[in-house]
Amino acid sequence: MGIETWLNKVKHSITHSFDSVHPVKRSRLGVLAFEVAGIMPKLTHMWQLLSEKNMARLRNESITLEGVRKIVSTDDTFLLSLACAEMVENLVVVSKSVARLSKRCEDSHLRSFESLLDGFANTGRDPHNWVLGWKEMEARNKKMDRYVTATSALHQAIEGLTVVENNLKKVVNHKSDYTLKQQKIIDLQQKLHWQKHEIKCLKDKSLWNKSYDNVTSLLVKSIFTILSRIKLMFNINHGYPASLPRSLSASATVYPSVDTLNSFNFVSGPLAKSAKHQEKNHMSHGFFDINSKILKPSSTSLGAAALALHYANLIIVAEKMIRSPQLVGLDARDDIYSMLPSSIRVSLRCRLKGIGFSASDPVLASEWKAALGKILGWLSPLAHNMMKWQSERSFEHQKLMPKTGVLLLQTLFFADQQKTEAAITKLLVGLNYIWRFEREMNAKALLSCGNFKNVQKNIS
Repeated sequence: MGIETWLNKVKHSITHSFDSVHPVKRSRLGVLAFEVAGIMPKLTHMWQLLSEKNMARLRNESITLEGVRKIVSTDDTFLLSLACAEMVENLVVVSKSVARLSKRCEDSHLRSFESLLDGFANTGRDPHNWVLGWKEMEARNKKMDRYVTATSALHQAIEGLTVVENNLKKVVNHKSDYTLKQQKIIDLQQKLHWQKHEIKCLKDKSLWNKSYDNVTSLLVKSIFTILSRIKLMFNINHGYPASLPRSLSASATVYPSVDTLNSFNFVSGPLAKSAKHQEKNHMSHGFFDINSKILKPSSTSLGAAALALHYANLIIVAEKMIRSPQLVGLDARDDIYSMLPSSIRVSLRCRLKGIGFSASDPVLASEWKAALGKILGWLSPLAHNMMKWQSERSFEHQKLMPKTGVLLLQTLFFADQQKTEAAITKLLVGLNYIWRFEREMNAKALLSCGNFKNVQKNIS
């Protein structure tokens, strides 16, 4: 019995030492690599938007756009809160995808990612030290970029393999000269071999063969770090950890104070709330809930009326017509009129009533062109931003990395409906005049040309 016990101990010792040298192979990411490769660029993009340079641009440029000040808000606190809330909301969307992945992790802490993130957002508690330092996060971003590049190459290589396999099947089944057929088969088999070899190499370089838990940990830590950075850059004071050792310039810290989170002056109507109500609101709702509510548009805004995108299209069409009124035909004029909602049609009829049919004053036409240029100068950027913002979030582009840093506050979404419609009406009144002016000038030019030809004919 003593010998058997000793042998069992030796066996256990050998097995333990073997496992330590050759650890159990953890699950690999496999085909989920392509889903993760779609998440990583979004995280790196969010991180880049939180740089000091971009935060300074937000403070000094984005919220000071003339169009934003005219029809969205003049309150810096409100505008900055919109920027902060949208960044948080974008992070929440990505975190939901990561939460689905984390459920399959072997690490119990990673499986609890969703609840831990919520706790971190509300209290600043980071029990597993998932918030990274600035330099470490920068290094992780570079690593993610390499993974994404290799995984994209792997996807292309797999598609290429499918093409080669299909071509090989066609050649095998095709009736042709035996010698020529054999040569084609040999060439394709050789190409198939190299394609498989390339895929094998790319699987090692890409996310495909990476540990499921390790990759998920990378995503989780990135989300925690980005959220911490958001709180730091926007000076949100409820419990963020001091784990980002990077000096900040005064212009980079843009958020005034969490205590004024709901005390905004919106052009569509005041949103100021009592201190007692604010305190109750913060106690009853979490950080993510509060930011989500900030993004809810006012009842008097274009976003609430679901008109932001439609008006953006209308403004862009009007802009093209104003720049080239001589190219606008009757059909195009009818088309833009058909785009108008009833509120603008009524306003336009009132403005055009009593103007008359003649538009032959070059001085007035010049004044209208100057006035329309000024309106388009501040209104057009918001319309184009609206189209860019919508395009990046369309179904076809959801898996692509955003190419612009356009925020909702820079679009028509939060714009006051009444003020926007007044500006559009003025554009259309001016367009009506310069369009008729161009037509009258062209008609006079043609008439003069016809008279000149008749005079020449009579003389000859």
